[in-house]
Amino acid sequence: MSGAEFVPLSLTPLLIGVFSAIACALPGNFLVLRRQALIGDAISHVVLPGIVVAFLITGTVSAWPMMIGAAIASLIAVVLIEAIRRLGKIEAGAAMGVTFTAMFAGGVLLLEQTDTSSVHLDVEHALYGNLESLIWLDAIGWSSLYDLDALAGLPPELGRIFVTLIGVSLFVWLFWRPLKISTFDPGFAEAVGISTGKMGLALVVMAAVAAVAAFDAVGSIIVIAMFICPPAAARMMTNRLGRQIVWSVTFATISAVFGYVLAGYGPLWLGANHAVSAAGMIATVSGLILAMTAIVGPCRKRGGAPLV
Repeated sequence: MSGAEFVPLSLTPLLIGVFSAIACALPGNFLVLRRQALIGDAISHVVLPGIVVAFLITGTVSAWPMMIGAAIASLIAVVLIEAIRRLGKIEAGAAMGVTFTAMFAGGVLLLEQTDTSSVHLDVEHALYGNLESLIWLDAIGWSSLYDLDALAGLPPELGRIFVTLIGVSLFVWLFWRPLKISTFDPGFAEAVGISTGKMGLALVVMAAVAAVAAFDAVGSIIVIAMFICPPAAARMMTNRLGRQIVWSVTFATISAVFGYVLAGYGPLWLGANHAVSAAGMIATVSGLILAMTAIVGPCRKRGGAPLV
């Protein structure tokens, strides 16, 4: 494929997929190590009704209304989980499962009963995202990367997820020490003045920001997969937290790139006439990577937390 075809048709979807995967994988490392991986799953589900309600109120799918709606939905989910846990006297995992499946189902019902034909917001986009259509129409080749007029026509999702990735990366870098200590030794963290509760809340907030920013472009399937698969696969490769972060970013990038390429060209190589969902293929590749590391990873049989 020449630059005249690759740049306008594939460059921006690839970048958005990679940025989304990394933005979700970074906080996912700490969620996996804290045995809270399902929080990423929960977040990707509970934001849907908030996003739909925000659209119904504003009539647009711009970033700030979506973020506010998702944040409110997340707060409601937290209240519901705690209420179900206390009133029903059941464990937190069951309360979480009931809440996020119910809220996601409510969001799907709202979408089915709402006229969203004028925007990319429906059940299919909620699940699979909008990745294939995020093309750069103003680009004519590699020279467009230096053309200010062409750059002005970049899909807004690219800038949004790039800023989110920078924010998530800065959060991990700035709070590396308290995140690491509170993850592996909460008692010691409290003893040295680190509030484990606040750090846990901040981590969940950053995960929610990453999920909301990625949701419109890549859908809930990739968000769920990237929160869990690259960090879990990275855990099979090393017992060092820093190296695990690097491995997770590598696996997230490989999943996004190979998944996107296989979605578009894999069926053609096999003689089929149509491409398949990029989101589904990216999630599939991330699952295959996890399966491979579970079989051959050097740390797959070792117990205990990673060394720090």
